[in-house]
Amino acid sequence: MLLMLLAGMTQPLGWAQQGRGGAPLPQGQNPNGMHVYIWGGLKSHGVGQHDYPQFLADWSKLLTERGAVVDGSLHFPDAAALDRTDVVIIYKGDAGYLGEPEKKLLEAYVKRGGGLVNMHDSLCGPDPAWMAQFLGGAKKHGETNFTLEAPIHYTVADKADPIMKDMTDLTILDEAFFSLTWAKDPGVKALANVEIPGTPSAGEHKGEIVPQIWSYEHTMPGGQPARAFVWMQGHTYADFSNYQIERTLLRGIAWAGKKPVDELVNYVAPPRPAGRGGRGGNAPGNPAGNPSGNPAGPGRAQQQ
Repeated sequence: MLLMLLAGMTQPLGWAQQGRGGAPLPQGQNPNGMHVYIWGGLKSHGVGQHDYPQFLADWSKLLTERGAVVDGSLHFPDAAALDRTDVVIIYKGDAGYLGEPEKKLLEAYVKRGGGLVNMHDSLCGPDPAWMAQFLGGAKKHGETNFTLEAPIHYTVADKADPIMKDMTDLTILDEAFFSLTWAKDPGVKALANVEIPGTPSAGEHKGEIVPQIWSYEHTMPGGQPARAFVWMQGHTYADFSNYQIERTLLRGIAWAGKKPVDELVNYVAPPRPAGRGGRGGNAPGNPAGNPSGNPAGPGRAQQQ
């Protein structure tokens, strides 16, 4: 009997739904969800800083709970992954260092209208002008263009923008950037600015007003309209758990993927069928099906 059962298996256990491009979806995953690829990297810096692998783990779960179909890895996505992706989230050190094959894939992805979301120093590389054409802004590797850890106070530039619905003028302990290379015609839309604090590395840039959260809409020659959303912080990994920041990132991801801006924030998981594993349905007041009941996610502190 066991041999007969094994012989009848045509796909791995738990992969029951059909996804975009014929790729299978894990059992229970939202078949209509936006497709997200998280491009992470190996951890760098000290404890609690630049924790790219932890982000890949945490946000794969969080976005799945919010109704997205999530893929990702610690390497650049291949052509097949990009073909079925609405938005690529980049959180890795110096992602601007790409070989020619990867550059061509990125250009083709953005040209067909694919969305990008950048966290922290991912927009750093050897050619910031090249990177800025996709993200609206970028920074040069090897230059002193950062504050190091400091109080970063956001001033929301456009309180009416739907991405910033839950964001206030708050202060976090993180790192800010200046001396950025900006795209022109079109330029970025600043969503939150920071007055560069006086740190030894900031030097004469102290007091400059620099966008640290922005959106960018553009069309590459011969291509389709594309979107990018950028959050320049994330040096301190705990800041991802800030309630206001988390919801702003969720909205920025949905916006970059050309989905309704509240699609991830307001996702309501369908009731689970009763049977093995306990009662069906979700807990009252817990639309994402999060057993902790914490809107910031399992094990995620609500900070303001």
